[in-house]
Amino acid sequence: MKRRLMLALGAALMLLPRLAHALSEEGYARPFDASVDGHRSDWLFNITTVMISILFILMVIILGWATLLHREGHKAHYEHGVGPKHLMMTAVIAAVIFFGVDGTMLIHSFADLQEAFWKFPTEADKPIEVEVLAQQWVWNIRQTGPDGKFNTADDIVTLNDLRVPKDRPVMIKLLSKDVIHSFYLPNFRIKQDAFPGTTTRIWFQAVQPGQFEIACAQHCGANHYKMEASITIDTPERYAAWEKAQVAQAERRFDPGDVDAHWGWEWEY
Repeated sequence: MKRRLMLALGAALMLLPRLAHALSEEGYARPFDASVDGHRSDWLFNITTVMISILFILMVIILGWATLLHREGHKAHYEHGVGPKHLMMTAVIAAVIFFGVDGTMLIHSFADLQEAFWKFPTEADKPIEVEVLAQQWVWNIRQTGPDGKFNTADDIVTLNDLRVPKDRPVMIKLLSKDVIHSFYLPNFRIKQDAFPGTTTRIWFQAVQPGQFEIACAQHCGANHYKMEASITIDTPERYAAWEKAQVAQAERRFDPGDVDAHWGWEWEY
């Protein structure tokens, strides 16, 4: 009986990754990963799911075994559960769970932050520089033109529409005009709050062309649901053509006297 249970448990654990992949393709799991470092977040998510599933299955087996063993007709044996043997067993089980599950998550989380998510691109990496001004209920997006400076005639300013090329780092700095918002890119596994009076930053690098969602993950008022935008990942050639057209339009409508239109801020690394 025990051997059959262990074989069934092993088979279930082997099928979990395939099941997760199938659910993802059908739209029932995590959003499609289009970033260079998104696999790190997915690994943590999947390994946590597997570990918790193992603990859940083991607990169900123990409960089932106890229920069958101590069914009607079995003479009860009372234990206070405070002796050295019981305390030692409790300590061992707690240590295995804490260091095996929580410890694994903690170590890999800090490693991923240091190796990827907090390893921001430098000026030498030539990232796409983007400033996002959040407000109720839109995302104001500003990108530099060929001069590489903000608040100049060639700035590309859009509303709820971010476009970047694939295979190039994108550096985003965030600021809020009113309340706390949260800039969330589910397909790139990143999320960062935008605060009034404080500039925050995130970065990512896309590896897959396509159009994806930008959402607000912080309840920001009655019309929070309207904080929806899109991010389009283009090939370098298509992005260059789009950028050229946008810069030409920006230069034609640029008005040095329109102070409200120049909401960008000085860029520092």
